[in-house]
Amino acid sequence: MKKLAFMLIIMIGAISAASAKDTYSHDASVLPKAAQTTIANNFKSEVSLVKIDKDFGRISEYEVILTDGTEISFDRDGNWDNIETSAAKSVPSAFIPDGVTNYVAQNHKGARIVGIDKERSGYEVELSNGIDIKFNRAGEFQRYDK
Repeated sequence: MKKLAFMLIIMIGAISAASAKDTYSHDASVLPKAAQTTIANNFKSEVSLVKIDKDFGRISEYEVILTDGTEISFDRDGNWDNIETSAAKSVPSAFIPDGVTNYVAQNHKGARIVGIDKERSGYEVELSNGIDIKFNRAGEFQRYDK
């Protein structure tokens, strides 16, 4: 019985050690090259903060905040997952499928896309007027999100 309890304590300790804490940096060089290129080519602001999320000691996500307040999430390979800007700005058009841009221009005149979330089934877009819209991978309208 004591051996079993001792082994259980050892296993719990090993699991706890394996799940390392998230780390923070102010240096964009900690990002994968793909993420660095995405930021350099599409955003005028500099990197203010990088949060490196880890699960069981392995990097799962990078969360980046730019000096203008824009927030970008990247997967471990540096592919963007989510972009959010302030209400006064817009998500750069390079990240928005043409179908999404056309739908918003036709149906929500004057609204800007202030957030885009890449999902398995497509995209979720947040407009400056507070409306959330779901699109499929091809950029075709699916539904308004509640």
